[in-house]
Amino acid sequence: MLPFVSITLFLPLAGAALILALPRPTARTVHGIGIATASLTLAFAVAMWLRGVDGQGFSQVEELQWIPAIGAAYRVGVDGISLPLVLLSAVLFLVAFIYASSLRERPRAYVALALLLETAAIGTFTALDGILFYVFFEVSLVSMYFMIADWGHEDRQRAAVMFFIYTLLGSLPLLLAILGLYLGSPEPTFDMRAWIENPPLEGAAAMWALVAMLITFAVKIPAVPLHTWLPAAHVQAPTVGSVILAGIMLKFGTYGLVRFALQMTPEAFREAGVVVLILGVVSALYGAFAALAQTDLKRLVAYTSINHMGYVIVGVAVAALTLDPTIRAVALDGAVLQMFSHGLVTGALFLLVGMIQDRAHTREMGEFGGLLKTVPMLGWSFILAAFASLGLPGLAHFPAEFQIFLATLSDAPVAIIVILGIAIIAGVFLKALRETFLGEPRQRWQAMPDLSTREWLAVAPLLVLTVATGVAPSWVLDIIHRTTSALVL
Repeated sequence: MLPFVSITLFLPLAGAALILALPRPTARTVHGIGIATASLTLAFAVAMWLRGVDGQGFSQVEELQWIPAIGAAYRVGVDGISLPLVLLSAVLFLVAFIYASSLRERPRAYVALALLLETAAIGTFTALDGILFYVFFEVSLVSMYFMIADWGHEDRQRAAVMFFIYTLLGSLPLLLAILGLYLGSPEPTFDMRAWIENPPLEGAAAMWALVAMLITFAVKIPAVPLHTWLPAAHVQAPTVGSVILAGIMLKFGTYGLVRFALQMTPEAFREAGVVVLILGVVSALYGAFAALAQTDLKRLVAYTSINHMGYVIVGVAVAALTLDPTIRAVALDGAVLQMFSHGLVTGALFLLVGMIQDRAHTREMGEFGGLLKTVPMLGWSFILAAFASLGLPGLAHFPAEFQIFLATLSDAPVAIIVILGIAIIAGVFLKALRETFLGEPRQRWQAMPDLSTREWLAVAPLLVLTVATGVAPSWVLDIIHRTTSALVL
């Protein structure tokens, strides 16, 4: 049986090596290799999806000896929590390569870096060894730093350094937690399956490990008050960087919250669950109000990411706090589906904002008006993605946020705040649509071109998946629930 996980994991790295090995390849050749590699990666990710998970622990596990003296090994596999994120990563990187195929500024380095980042992302979601997880977690940081610093906008150097320092320092506590889990194991091992099956830490040691994890993942998500690197990174990053950062890399934090904090320190998480719940509620409200105050479309979308990730934190915290297995499963189902849907919806929004900036060289909403008449395909695509982001029924965010809302009903204040956040986000996007796309078009934008074939090929798959997930979420939820239903018992 083919090792689908390893093939999916290392295909992008092989593509990057091929690009770097070619003597003076043309930009067309480089982009062709990038798109072909990402397409193959998606094909194998779909094959992994079709092979599925059995709901009892991890499936499709592959293991090789690496450093046997310390119990570290090459261990990879998937379950219902990680498999949707692997598929999401494969989809988003492919559309990112399609969108970036017009790039002519050092395309060789750009595409190779993006392919390395794809391997790091898939590795983060599939690693079942603590050391291996940390390696992939950190490699993604280096790749994104160079993407922002070399291909970003005017203030890219400052934003890249800020991103690097925040996330590098933020990841160090996770390394300490991993070492604590290793030393606390009856037989020292970095096997994450063993840590999940029999959590090795308890009492004060477990609480300290949880605090270390929460610091790392709160920076990565990002949660208030450790969020300040995100708006600058998004605004200064190239469009592809923003798509990958919001669509995939923010999920490293929420995925880690489930995989490490909830599964490896469950009792400590239950004790600290109220604090985590408050953190999620504050992040959701802050992100909504901050987005409402923005005039820059890209900053607006960046702050809505803080809001939506806040809902994920709320869902995971409710799952940690409640003893009712039904509520726990609903909360976790909603949280994981929200990770998946956020990648689709926010990825589409950042692509569309990038297309607007490419044409107008500004993102200020006050500079526009009436774009729906001059660029109808772009306008209607943005409206669809915006309606999905505000939680309209029939689109991807609705089934995720509805399940999180259901799980919070036992706590009326939290439920009210969740609804309030959704209402504010609705106001955010209605305001953005009114100022940018409605009304009479200004003379300066009359000749603005509509979506090209390349742009349409990039954004259409995300919009189709957004509708498919909203109308029939079971195609994703069935996979997720196979794991969450077993996890909550």
